[in-house]
Amino acid sequence: MIPSNDSRGAARLGIVVPVSNTNLEPDMVMLRPTGVSLHFARAGGYDIDEIPDSEQMRKFADATLDEVVDGLKAALADMILYGCTSATLSHGPAYDRAFVERIEARAGVPAITAASAVVEAARDLGVTRAGFCSPYTEQLNAEAAAFLDDCGIEVVSDAYVGEDLGNYGQSALTPDDVFALGCRADSTGAEAIILSCTDMRAVEAIDALEAHLAKPVITSNQALMYTALKRLGLEGRIPGALGATAREDMRAAE
Repeated sequence: MIPSNDSRGAARLGIVVPVSNTNLEPDMVMLRPTGVSLHFARAGGYDIDEIPDSEQMRKFADATLDEVVDGLKAALADMILYGCTSATLSHGPAYDRAFVERIEARAGVPAITAASAVVEAARDLGVTRAGFCSPYTEQLNAEAAAFLDDCGIEVVSDAYVGEDLGNYGQSALTPDDVFALGCRADSTGAEAIILSCTDMRAVEAIDALEAHLAKPVITSNQALMYTALKRLGLEGRIPGALGATAREDMRAAE
């Protein structure tokens, strides 16, 4: 008998990726547990040469959604993961909920956005006050803070990357850059640090940040995988804030 491979059999995750994003796919591969297969569909609708500000993200959210969801439905995905945090952060929680419902109605399976996954992860950790950072524009950072506040998570400190980066500038930040950004977002009042953006190499910085700051760190891609596995009743090794240390703390509080 031919031995089976551990890359499939438990669940199929259909993942929507912005066309210029080069970090979401590698992160999800790193986070993938045994038996879960990943199926990506690239979505456009924004100008890759423009600064990804609020206007660009609003264009992107609706532009090619139906087409990419149809493709992932054809792959018989068990869940759709929408891999752009800022696209729905920039619209607010009500839009995010309606956006998820639209995907679910078209795909016929459950769906989550990166924005809602970050909120769900923070709530599962009991976080109500957070430090926040991202490679976004200052305006998008402010909109992200408002989104989290509307969801019951107060942003008590934040860090701006220092310049309005283009799409490829965001993805070019190194894990060391992300570590420094996360440290700047910290404050004594922050119970956790949220690093938002699916195209930022934040997953690789989680362990170092948590060791340095002695508090949980939540990233967009980590939260996406965590929430998907939780809702599907699966377990996997999720590093950092939703990994072993955080789970032990959560069990102790029960």
